[in-house]
Amino acid sequence: MTDAPARRGVQDRLGYRVAFLLAVVLLPLTLISVFKSVAVREETLARSQAALMGETMRAASGELRLIQQARGAATVLSDAVWPLVPDDAECSALLRRLIEEESQYSLIAYVPESGISMCNSAGKRFDFAEDPLFIRASQDQKTSFAVKTVGLVSGASVLVISHPVFDEDGTYRGLVSLSLPHAGLRVAEDSGSDEHRPLTMITYDSSGTVLTASRQLNDIGLAIPRDRSLAALIGNRAMAFSAMSEADQPRLFSVVPLVPDELYALGSWPPEGASATSGILGAAPVLFPMLMWVASLVVAWLAVERFVIRHIRKLSRSLHSFASGNRMVGDIDVRTAPAEIRDMAEAYERMTETILHDEAELEDMVHQKEVLLREVHHRVKNNLQLIASIMNMQMRRTHSSEAKSIMKGLQDRVMSLATIHRELYQTAGLSDVHSDELLSTIVRQITNLADRPDRKFTVHTDFADIRMTPDQAVPLALLVAEAITNALKYAHGPGSAPAELWITLTRRSETRAELRVGNSLAARRAAEPDSDAFVGDRQSSGLGTQLVAAFAMQLGATVERLESDDVYELIVDFELRPLTEGEEREMQARTI
Repeated sequence: MTDAPARRGVQDRLGYRVAFLLAVVLLPLTLISVFKSVAVREETLARSQAALMGETMRAASGELRLIQQARGAATVLSDAVWPLVPDDAECSALLRRLIEEESQYSLIAYVPESGISMCNSAGKRFDFAEDPLFIRASQDQKTSFAVKTVGLVSGASVLVISHPVFDEDGTYRGLVSLSLPHAGLRVAEDSGSDEHRPLTMITYDSSGTVLTASRQLNDIGLAIPRDRSLAALIGNRAMAFSAMSEADQPRLFSVVPLVPDELYALGSWPPEGASATSGILGAAPVLFPMLMWVASLVVAWLAVERFVIRHIRKLSRSLHSFASGNRMVGDIDVRTAPAEIRDMAEAYERMTETILHDEAELEDMVHQKEVLLREVHHRVKNNLQLIASIMNMQMRRTHSSEAKSIMKGLQDRVMSLATIHRELYQTAGLSDVHSDELLSTIVRQITNLADRPDRKFTVHTDFADIRMTPDQAVPLALLVAEAITNALKYAHGPGSAPAELWITLTRRSETRAELRVGNSLAARRAAEPDSDAFVGDRQSSGLGTQLVAAFAMQLGATVERLESDDVYELIVDFELRPLTEGEEREMQARTI
């Protein structure tokens, strides 16, 4: 008997091992592809940032020119206006002529320390005393840039360029202010050389205040990075980076210093190819090779499953079924399998055909030997019956009662042997005997022979279904026959009641059994108290006792006798031999 196949884990399966091996083989290529894709992405990003930086500088060139002109004009005016300050009319006339020549300005004004401007291009009185821009410029006393959301003349957002005014002694006397409307400074909305990626640009000062923008000032969220303040983007060198805008869109940003430490331009546009720098699309250079790697593993597993594993699974199911005893092999369809698996299936079919042919021959040989064995038992039974018949004829011729009694006992024993052999050829196999069938028939045959009108018996039997080897069943049957013969001889019931006789065979454990043969003694003891009660009871040297002892020795048993006033019982305890002994003997006989 074969053991059940051990339960195997997923790691023991062919598909898993092939996929794992392929994963290890493809992993270096996948990593190289990932690194290459990341490098290409970084290179593309660097090129895009460089292009954005150049585009930002190009787009800011017009604004830079206007701002630089305004700064230069403010510097020149700061020297030219001071001598004219005492005469407000002449000072204002100078500023009006300048604004007529330079129409990009909406207002040019000289603002003294008091904040009250009487010298300006508009010819009006303006009070800047409480203006935060005037206060800050007065405190800084240097060229400054500021955004005023509502200009005094234009009424729109303006960029104010201020420059301090000093007298001949170098004493601060006020400042010159030039206002540039944002409408004149703004570049074309979302302009750029690439129509698919419009450039959005703003300018800001060193404090992070937005000065100009290519969009309306209330709609510049797309042009400002979300995770960095404009004040943090101050420096003397141009730079580029990727980030999310305040409008929650991925953008490339480029910072170009227009006036170092004072004025800066910030340009931005979408990443190249509409790919994002974050999220799933941003991870595409890494994700795509990994997906290809996983797809390769899946394809390899499916290929192995289709071309190898499913055919092997068919063979495996057939093998397990054949090993468990099912001899219906059936047709294993492996026509679409690789040549190696087809060869394996053909070899398996040839093997099963050979095994089935050999098993059929063995079964035929076993059947023939069983027939021969039954024939032997049958012939022995016939010969024993013939001997019993001869003894019966001899008993009729003799006149000695003692000789007749001896021959009668021998005849009973011969008939018992004949009964045993008859039962063996009817019930026995080559490897085991069912003890309950054998002993029931022997008891019935012997009691039928001993039943006479003047001697009535009540027989009680209880036999467990114990399978025994023939080497153990035969001496047990002979012992039971001898014990019953003697029990019938000495059993008596009280008065005219039938004698009681009981025979039991029980299993005490997996390896031991117990036989009990008993008879009643009451009538016999009351009538003849000095007579024998059972085999070996008072005459331990009798033939019956010797035969029981001999059979018990063959059986490897221990014999115990129990006697009371009305019962005599024989107890035989013996060890059951493994049935494998009979099977081994049968296998040896098959090989002869």
